[in-house]
Amino acid sequence: MGTNAAPDRPYRVVQWATGTIGARALRQVIGHPRMQLAGLWVHSPDKVGRDASELCGVETDEVGGLADTTGVAATNRLDDILELDADCVLYMPQACDADEVCRLLASGLNVVTTRSEFHRPASMDPDLRRRVEDACAEGGTSIHSTGSSPGFITEAVPLVLASVQRRLDMMTIDEFADLSRRDSPELLFEVMGFGRAPAEFAEVRTEHARSPFGQSLALVADGLGLPLDKIDVTGEFATASRTVEIAAGRLEAGTVAAQRITVTGTRDGEPLLRFRATWYCTTELDRLWDVRPTGWRVVVDGDAPLDIDMTFPVPMERMAAVSPAYTANRAVNAVPAVCGAAPGIRTTLDLPGITALLA
Repeated sequence: MGTNAAPDRPYRVVQWATGTIGARALRQVIGHPRMQLAGLWVHSPDKVGRDASELCGVETDEVGGLADTTGVAATNRLDDILELDADCVLYMPQACDADEVCRLLASGLNVVTTRSEFHRPASMDPDLRRRVEDACAEGGTSIHSTGSSPGFITEAVPLVLASVQRRLDMMTIDEFADLSRRDSPELLFEVMGFGRAPAEFAEVRTEHARSPFGQSLALVADGLGLPLDKIDVTGEFATASRTVEIAAGRLEAGTVAAQRITVTGTRDGEPLLRFRATWYCTTELDRLWDVRPTGWRVVVDGDAPLDIDMTFPVPMERMAAVSPAYTANRAVNAVPAVCGAAPGIRTTLDLPGITALLA
C-alpha cells in the first residue's frame, strides 16, 4: 500500500505483463532477497492460471533453492490485482493504459514502469498528468518511469558526469546496437526497413524517439538549471557497401543497413544535450559513421571534459538473452525508492540514487 515509510517486511511486488522485459523483471523479483511476489498480471488468456515461475523460466538453482513453483498464479483481471495487499506494481505492458495506471495508483499501489510516458511531468499531456497526479493523491502513491534507455543512460549517468562540471558546453550520448546477430527477420526487414532500396525506404522513424528521449534530456537540463528552449529530432540512414549475410537473412549491397536517430536539446541557440542512437546490421557502410560495438559512449565538453565508453562484454550470440537485464533490473532496483517517495509523479531528480539491494 502507499506509504512513505520502509516496510519491516519484504516489499510485496506485482509484476504486470511478461514480455521480454517483464519476464526478466519477474525472475528478479522471485529471487530478490527483500521482495516477495504478490501477484502477476498477464495479457494473453493462455497464460492465465499458470504459475509465475513457469512464465519466466525460473529454475530452482537460479533463485537460491526456491521451490519449483511460487504459488502465484497469473491473472488478467485488474480487480484481482487491486485486492492484493501489495506495495508496488512493476508495470511493463506493450502499451500504456491510463485508466489502468490511475486505478492502480488510486488503490494504494505504487508503480514503477518501463513505459516512457512519465519521465518528466512538464512534458506530459496535461490531461494525463492531472489524472495521474489526482490518482497519486487519492492513493498516497507515486509512479516512476525508468529503464536503461531512456533512464539510466539518459538521466542517471549524465547527472553523475555533470557532478564534476562547473561549466557544461555540450554532452553527447551515443547508443550503438549491432543487429547483425539478431535473428528477427520480421523486425529488421519489415518493421525497421533494413534491406530496402533507398528509394523504397520511407524514412527513419524519428517521432517515436521525441517523447521518451526528449523528456529525459529536458529533465537533465532542468536538474542542471539550464532548461532547454527546444528539442529537435532528425533521422538518417546508410547503405551496405557490399552484400553480407546476417542472422536475419541476406543484406544486399546498396540497401539500407544502418539507421541513426538524433535528439538534440538546444539552449540559447546552441546544442546542449544530444542523444544519438545508431542501429546497424553491418559496419561496412557507404558513409563514414562512427559505428562501435553494442553499448554507449558519453562525451562531455565542459571545464572537466570526459570521454567514456561503456560496452556490453557479451558475445553477440548471447546478447538477446542478456540485454533485457539492463532495463528490467533498474526498474526492480527502483522499487524501494519509489515506495518511500512522496505521492506524485516522481522523476530521477526527485528520487535518491537507485541502489541495488543484492543481499
